[in-house]
Amino acid sequence: MKKKHIVPLFMLLLVSFSIKVAAQKLWTLEECINYAFENNLTVKQSQLDVLSADKNLQQSKLSLIPSLNSTFGQNFGWGRAPDPQTNIYSNQQTQQSFFSVNSEITLFNGLQQINNIRQKQFDYLAKKYDSDKIRDDISLNIAAAYLSILFNLELLNNAQRQVDISKEQVDRTQKQVEAGTVARGSLYDIQAQAANDEVNLVNAKNQLMLAYIDLKQLLDLPAETQFDIEKPDLEITGTPTLLPPEMIYNKSVTIMPQIKSAEYKVYSAERSLAMARGMRSPRLFASGSYGTSYSNQIKEDFIDPDSPTKPFDKQIGDNRNGALYFGLSIPIFNGFQVSTNVKNAKILNEAVNISLQQEKLRLRKNIESAYADAVAAYQTYKARLTSVESFGESFKYTEEKFNVGMVTSTDYNLAKIRLSNAESDLAASKYDYIFKVKILDFYMGKSLTLNDIAGVKGE
Repeated sequence: MKKKHIVPLFMLLLVSFSIKVAAQKLWTLEECINYAFENNLTVKQSQLDVLSADKNLQQSKLSLIPSLNSTFGQNFGWGRAPDPQTNIYSNQQTQQSFFSVNSEITLFNGLQQINNIRQKQFDYLAKKYDSDKIRDDISLNIAAAYLSILFNLELLNNAQRQVDISKEQVDRTQKQVEAGTVARGSLYDIQAQAANDEVNLVNAKNQLMLAYIDLKQLLDLPAETQFDIEKPDLEITGTPTLLPPEMIYNKSVTIMPQIKSAEYKVYSAERSLAMARGMRSPRLFASGSYGTSYSNQIKEDFIDPDSPTKPFDKQIGDNRNGALYFGLSIPIFNGFQVSTNVKNAKILNEAVNISLQQEKLRLRKNIESAYADAVAAYQTYKARLTSVESFGESFKYTEEKFNVGMVTSTDYNLAKIRLSNAESDLAASKYDYIFKVKILDFYMGKSLTLNDIAGVKGE
C-alpha cells in the first residue's frame, strides 16, 4: 500500500472509532434527570413563571420611589384670546411653548405598598416552589421509566434464556427420537414450546423498545436518537430498614415544594387581606412641579406693542415657576368596593388555608401508601425469590427425568413455563420494591440515584 493512502485510511478509521464511542455513551439516571431539567419545556415554562414573579417583586419595590415626569408642549392659536402680558383680549395669532417637570409620592396609604411588596415576595417564592414541584414530578417519572427499561431488559434476558434452553432441548430430543428412545410427539411438543418462547422473546424486545421510547419522550428526544442507559446490577440485600411513616412525614412536610408553595400562598393571601383593609385608610401624598414657558406675544416693553418679542432664553428664565402640594384623600363612599374587596380577601384566605391542609393530607396519605407498598413489595419479593428457587429445582429435576423418558413433554413444558413465569414475577417485584424505596428516599429529601444499590454490569 502506498504511503499516501495510509494517512486517509487511518483518519477514516479514527473517525469511525470516534463515532462508535460516541454512540456507546451510556446515560445514568442522574444524567437523564439533569438533562430533563435543562431541556424539558415544562421546566422552562415554570422557570419563566418564576422570572415573571421576580420582575413583579422588583416593580413593587420600585413603586416606593417618587414618580418623575416631564411635559413639553407647543401651542399654536388664533382668534380672540387674552394677551399673556396684559391679559387684555384681542384678535391675534399666538405661539407658546411649555416645559414642566412634576413628581408625586405617596406618604401613607394604609401600608398598602409595603404589604404589596410582601405579597409579591410570597408570590415569587410560591412560584419558585411550584417550579421545584414540576422538577420533582419529572424526576420521579424519569426514575420510573429508567427502572422500566431495566425491568424489561431483565425480562428480555429471561426470555432469551428460555429460548436457549428450548433450543438445547429440541436438539437433545431430536437425537433421542432418532435413537428411538423418545416418541416423536414429544419432539413436536418441545418444538411448539420453543416457538412460543421465540414469540415471548419478540414481545420482550418490543416491550423494551417501548420502554426506551417512553424515557426518550420524557427527555424530549426524537425516537430515532441513538440512546442507551447505564445498566446497573441492582441487588436487594438484607431486610430493609425503613423509617416509620410518621418520621418520614415530619421530615417531608418541612421540605416538599408543594407544601412550601401552599404555605407561601397562605402568606400572600394574608397580605392581600391587609391591602384590602388598607384601602379604608386616607391617602396622604405630596407632589411638586417646576416649569417655564415662552410666548411670541410677550414683548421687551409691554407698554409699547411695537417693541420686539422678548428673547426665548430670557423668557425661559423669567417665566420659571414651581409648586409644592400636599394632599389628603379620604375614602367616604365608593359603592362598597372596599368592603367587597375585604370579604373576597377573607374568602381567599380560607381557600388557600384549606388548600394547604389538603396538600399536607395528600402528602401524609402518599407517604403512608408508599411505606405500605414498600413493605408489601419486599415481602412479595422474598416470597417470589423462594418461588424461583423452588421452581428452578423443580424444572431441573423434571428436565433430568424427561431426558431419560420418565415424564412426558407436557410435564417438561409445564415446569419450564412455571419457572419462566416465576422469574418474570420476581423481576417485577424486585423493581417495584426498588421504586417504592426510592419514593420514600425522595420524600426524605434525598436525590434520586441507584448508586446505593447498584454495581455497573459489564457490557
